[in-house]
Amino acid sequence: MSDAKHTMSVAALALWVCLFWIGAGCQRIPAPITGGPLIGITSDYEQAKGDKSAETTAGFAYVRAVVENGGVPVVLPTVDEERILQKYLDTLDGLVLIGGDDIPPEAYGEQPHETVRVLTKERYEFERKLIARWLARGKPLLGVCLGMQFTNVVSGGTMIQDIPSEVGTKVNHKAYHRVQIEPGSTLAKLLGATEASVLSSHHQAVDRLGKNLRPMARAEDGIVEALERTDGKFGLFVQWHPESMTDLAHRNAIYGDLVRAAALRK
Repeated sequence: MSDAKHTMSVAALALWVCLFWIGAGCQRIPAPITGGPLIGITSDYEQAKGDKSAETTAGFAYVRAVVENGGVPVVLPTVDEERILQKYLDTLDGLVLIGGDDIPPEAYGEQPHETVRVLTKERYEFERKLIARWLARGKPLLGVCLGMQFTNVVSGGTMIQDIPSEVGTKVNHKAYHRVQIEPGSTLAKLLGATEASVLSSHHQAVDRLGKNLRPMARAEDGIVEALERTDGKFGLFVQWHPESMTDLAHRNAIYGDLVRAAALRK
């Protein structure tokens, strides 16, 4: 690609940041975007109801975490078209998979638990394709909450469909809680610790691990709280929400690592 075409591509994608901050509000960017790798951020999808048109949304906390660590955020609308998927794959340098509702249990060969609230069909179909192709490309990937679970399922893994009824209530997984981090893991090196207090909001968890994934952290009840890729590609997955935590060093360690890895591929 020529320099001129690359510049036009970057400008066009950066414009999408404004166009697709739907629901997040037009908040002021904390620092000016003057460069850096393009980081895609997936979005939730709400179907049209009555006179209300369909919406695609992403919390501003994801955007802010990318910006403050030097990346250029590009919120990705849920458009399940081949040319759109291909453009994302070819142009973006890194990807953040955000949180959301539950993966359809039939995706991993199970019947749904009564507590399951599945993703919209539009988001599920779009994102499963994006994740599978992104993993195959080997580009830097950060999965948050559902993003970690979705990656595990796309990689052939399964889910605990409801922690309270299947595991217990020893740990409140919808609040701050402690996790033990595997010594020597990517996460332990990033945080400089083998224990952390994290903010999560989930009722499901990884059960059987998918291909090329290994645990990096667990809660006191044994629930897997973080994963990493084992095939040498950058893939960091956390069950909590670092972008929403008050511990900025923790947030920046995780999002900063994604941005740095993406910058190396530019």
